[in-house]
Amino acid sequence: MYARRRHVYFALMGTCLVLFVLAWAVVRLWSTEAAVAMCVVAMVIPPVAAMTANRRGPDDRWWDDPSGDPRSDEWWDELDGRKPPG
Repeated sequence: MYARRRHVYFALMGTCLVLFVLAWAVVRLWSTEAAVAMCVVAMVIPPVAAMTANRRGPDDRWWDDPSGDPRSDEWWDELDGRKPPG
């Protein structure tokens, strides 16, 4: 799941960069309004990409969810300071 979200993030950010560069390198020669519209669309993409990359998937472990593996849960509890080392 993490790799898929990372790929989607980079695809969205790549699209953002392509839109921005094309808007001011090519499209502005024919239509300034279209170039501005492309930049507005490019402006909306980074927050959407960040939300996509940082959302929790159904199989992702949340910071306080038990995993079901007793050894792993003990390790996480110790790491989080909920249980003394030992």
